[in-house]
Amino acid sequence: MDAFPAFFPLAGRTIVVAGEGPAAEAKLRLFDGSPARVIRLAGQAALSPKAYVGAALAFVASDDDDFANRAAQAAKAAHVPVNVVDRPALCDFITPAVIDRGEVVAAVGTGGASPMLAALLRQDIEARVPEGAGRVAALFRSLQDEVRKALPEPHVRRAFLRAALTGPAAQAALAGDMEEAKTQLREALANGLAPQGMVSFVLGSGPAERLTLAACRALAAADVLAADTGADAQVLALARRDAERLAPDQATPEQLSNLTLRGLHVVRVTAGPPAPAELRGLAELGVEVVAI
Repeated sequence: MDAFPAFFPLAGRTIVVAGEGPAAEAKLRLFDGSPARVIRLAGQAALSPKAYVGAALAFVASDDDDFANRAAQAAKAAHVPVNVVDRPALCDFITPAVIDRGEVVAAVGTGGASPMLAALLRQDIEARVPEGAGRVAALFRSLQDEVRKALPEPHVRRAFLRAALTGPAAQAALAGDMEEAKTQLREALANGLAPQGMVSFVLGSGPAERLTLAACRALAAADVLAADTGADAQVLALARRDAERLAPDQATPEQLSNLTLRGLHVVRVTAGPPAPAELRGLAELGVEVVAI
């Protein structure tokens, strides 16, 4: 990873856009509908550090090299991260191609190497993210404290949210009926959830791009990761960062069974086809097994 992606909250923040022309207008459009206060600067006003004090981010867009350099230095003097259009050497950060779904925001960056590639990838991702995804995220945020209070154990809470994301509450939010969505989510919470532990087998010999969507989802949802020594590193990188890791010699059928009895989702990443003896051992212990 050559650059670390981060999201800056915009509520109550100030954004400065310095410069004139189509590029500056494009930067302004990035913040249409956002809760940020956007300040537009031009000419000499953009060259004073005082103009940037208190801003969260600054953008400079100009065909004038001298103006761009001086405006960027003014922002830096005010300790404000700055992006300068078409001048990577002056940038503290790169503006990604953005998919905006309100509460759901996705970004694609190429470190400034190929903005056109980032834009093409954005279009591909944008087609896959439903328009109502932001409303689903807003639903879960609005009831976040209630869900945490009712389900204090992280793995139980994750299992509930995974189920809710494909349930009637999420469907109501996608359709735009937020009151019905909240009612459905509260009803699901009141009915409780008996966590269903399971073991998913994922062939991890690589390469990662050959994994099925189901395998990628299993890795992303894993509570526990048990991988063979020869598993591909790029496959393992798709697993949740905070998933518990088991060494190969710890991944006995008995241990995996104990984990599933606690309602945990174990992903068993193998370097080759699952060993028949391991599958038999899990079956004898009554463990639900899914081979992906």
